[in-house]
Amino acid sequence: MSPLISAVGVRKGFGKGSQRIEVLNGVDLEVDPGEFVAIVGSSGAGKSTLLYCLCGLLAADGGSITLAGNDLGPASRSELARIRRDHVGVIFQDLNLISSLNVRDNVRLPARLAGMRPRRRDVMHALETVGLAACADKYPNHLSGGQRQRVAIARSLVRAPQVLFADEPTGSLDVASRETVLDLLRETVTDSTSLVMITHDLDIAATADRVIILANGRHDRVLIHPTAEELFETMH
Repeated sequence: MSPLISAVGVRKGFGKGSQRIEVLNGVDLEVDPGEFVAIVGSSGAGKSTLLYCLCGLLAADGGSITLAGNDLGPASRSELARIRRDHVGVIFQDLNLISSLNVRDNVRLPARLAGMRPRRRDVMHALETVGLAACADKYPNHLSGGQRQRVAIARSLVRAPQVLFADEPTGSLDVASRETVLDLLRETVTDSTSLVMITHDLDIAATADRVIILANGRHDRVLIHPTAEELFETMH
């Protein structure tokens, strides 16, 4: 079985000359179909930068990235947009919900922008999946933080992505909302959908199939089904 994502020697830096900072210094990574992979590391380790490179939102400076059989390196902006449209869902840390649109239209919007015409029943099914069908006509500012995060998950599910990328999806939530959102994210992992999550929470990372630890811009260790205690000891 071929990996859904394959990254080899990925490098990325920002700035020029003496001000340049190398964030990724040769990261290797694979994600198989139906796998939940967590990426952890200290602040500034390059976790979010790596995620954005893997999903084609940020161009790597070196190395190679293949996503769902597509080489991202030589792809044009329009080709990258097509790859994301056809294969990828992204849950951003700041959610990017539109305050002037109700929940139903927020869920529908990304698919519409990608040239798709999601059916009303598909949108409602996604909202039912995250337990928010009754909130379809509400606006984001009428929802709790946990509910807004669940809207972002529903928005990604409408497009049935092969891989779902999540950047600190539980970082700003209370304990109860965090557990609800985490359960929903785990449920997105099927034979046809993989989950790649950036998180600083070792308890959450410990629920993944594999955990990749970034340090000094490189993947320092890979742990299989670790406990939170094993992760803490490895990182410290």
